[in-house]
Amino acid sequence: MEFFRIRKDIPFMRHALVFNVISLLTFLLAVFFLISRGLHLSVEFTGGTLIEVSYQQTADLEKVRGALGKAGHSDFAVQNFGSSRDVMIRLPLKADQNTAKLGESVMSALQAEAPGATLQRVEFVGPQVGKELAENGALALLLVVVGIVIYLAIRFEWRFSVSAIIANLHDVVIILGFFAFFQWEFSLSVLAAVLAVLGYSVNESVVVFDRVRETFRKVRGLTTPQVLDHAITSTISRTIITHGCTQLMVLSMLAFGGETLHYFALALTIGILFGIYSSVLVASPLVMWLGVSREQFIKPKKQIEGANEDGAVV
Repeated sequence: MEFFRIRKDIPFMRHALVFNVISLLTFLLAVFFLISRGLHLSVEFTGGTLIEVSYQQTADLEKVRGALGKAGHSDFAVQNFGSSRDVMIRLPLKADQNTAKLGESVMSALQAEAPGATLQRVEFVGPQVGKELAENGALALLLVVVGIVIYLAIRFEWRFSVSAIIANLHDVVIILGFFAFFQWEFSLSVLAAVLAVLGYSVNESVVVFDRVRETFRKVRGLTTPQVLDHAITSTISRTIITHGCTQLMVLSMLAFGGETLHYFALALTIGILFGIYSSVLVASPLVMWLGVSREQFIKPKKQIEGANEDGAVV
């Protein structure tokens, strides 16, 4: 399906060096913010107090958040679990805090601003649990990266594999850089968004690389930059349709999903935008710099023993 077709290839590779320099500077800025500011980790990673309450009717999460804010609590997480009447509250770890008194304080705040809550349980979650979650998250990210590298190396060629993974990690680091610079809360849902961006971005790279391979095999007389320009230009319509529809859905979550989905949708929004950029203007130039050529996709004809150059048997 195509909305339009561009007849003349756009010379993207003419500006490949400029795009790569911009990408490198953006990447270094993101790394700088990650090192200097670090991520603002949520309660899931740092540990804290877990409080579960239930209501007779559907819980109003905004009132619950307002009650906790008025009571002086900060960096808390409020979400439904199990049903719309059950609410889970996570409060960050603080020195010398008493779990029982904290539970009483929260219930007093709720009774004042969001009455009708019944305390189900109060539980302390130590930082060790958060450390295990962080380690498991990093392991999941590593396994996704390794899986992508192996898949692309088998399907295409090592140059494509290296280029795609550099471009995809570029997206991941930039997302983390945004969260470090603005000190947005980094939670498990944001980690899930980062993993989703990895898979989403590699999908776009595969589409472009597939067209590159097809062009190398079918069209002769084109230089490598011309082949890459043709592959990118011929997939622009598909890119706009796919990413446009996805972005509309993510923006609707960002606008109407509430606080629970806010940072998840924000990470996806940044990842999708940079995923388009990196797949087209980072991965493709890297493939060109690594020396991809038509000869790598054309199998040489087997010469039959005893035959001349025209294939006739002597």
